[in-house]
Amino acid sequence: MADTSRRLLTLLSLLQTPREWSGPELAERLGVSTRTIRHDVERLRSLGYPVDATRGSVGGYRLGAGAALPPLLLEDDEAVAIALSLRTAAGGAVSGLSGLDESALRALTKLQRVLPARLGRRVDALAGYTVRVTGAAPPGPAVDPAVLTLLASACRDRERVRFTYADHAGTPSRRAAEPHRLVSWGRRWYLVAWDLDRDDWRTFRADRITGPQGVGARFAGREVPGGDAAAFVRRGARAVRWPVTARLRVHEQATTVSERLGTSAESVESDGDDSCIVTIGGSDPESMAPWLGLIGADFEVLDPPELATAVGLLAERFRRAGGS
Repeated sequence: MADTSRRLLTLLSLLQTPREWSGPELAERLGVSTRTIRHDVERLRSLGYPVDATRGSVGGYRLGAGAALPPLLLEDDEAVAIALSLRTAAGGAVSGLSGLDESALRALTKLQRVLPARLGRRVDALAGYTVRVTGAAPPGPAVDPAVLTLLASACRDRERVRFTYADHAGTPSRRAAEPHRLVSWGRRWYLVAWDLDRDDWRTFRADRITGPQGVGARFAGREVPGGDAAAFVRRGARAVRWPVTARLRVHEQATTVSERLGTSAESVESDGDDSCIVTIGGSDPESMAPWLGLIGADFEVLDPPELATAVGLLAERFRRAGGS
């Protein structure tokens, strides 16, 4: 009976992958006959799993959508990701959907009942030592969940870590740090930590961190400048100095433009009832020109003239592309 149960779980795991499996393929993977596979598929169907089957030379089995939700088989990282997402929704971070926070709380309660203790500790570390930056967020790459869970655990346990970090130019260096908090900002994650080599506070992009390891040494807690890790990351983003600084007159209310651009703009100052002056940085006029179209309102380039020229050339290119 135990062998049958393990085989059913393995079969279910295979069927949850985004592909079709032929009977012979499944039989070879599980070390049984195709007849046993057919019996196991029927057993899964009786348990509520909608296993679809197609005939022919390219046919096979796959898990389909059913009328009711059967039990799910989750990998460790999948369970942690779902639990953390449910905590975020249950805390009201997902707005605009009536009743979603209550539904998320019920689902989270059910999931936490069956989470193994080792996964529960990982979820608690991520939830307890992560803060969010509110408002408009910059786009960014995804981060390895294993990196986040290790860093969160180190924050919780006040354990020093070592890791390889790639700077903006991609140059790697080995770093030693005392981690304080993880900061979530859109799809970007930041580690706020005391850099032992620089003897100062630093913000590290989590997607640029590789090979993090706890070294076992504990440290006394420090207070991040200003007492707010999210605000510290915000200030760091605003302090970036770009090679090109531009000034625009945008024909839209300052509050609307400020909300739309978030920290992408260095400043947004009102210039009458329906316009504002925006100061913004970039690497060069040519790469800034197409990005300015995302402002979503009419604008004039006040400075520098090179950016005005780049915007004009881009506008002509779009006119030709549109057949005008």
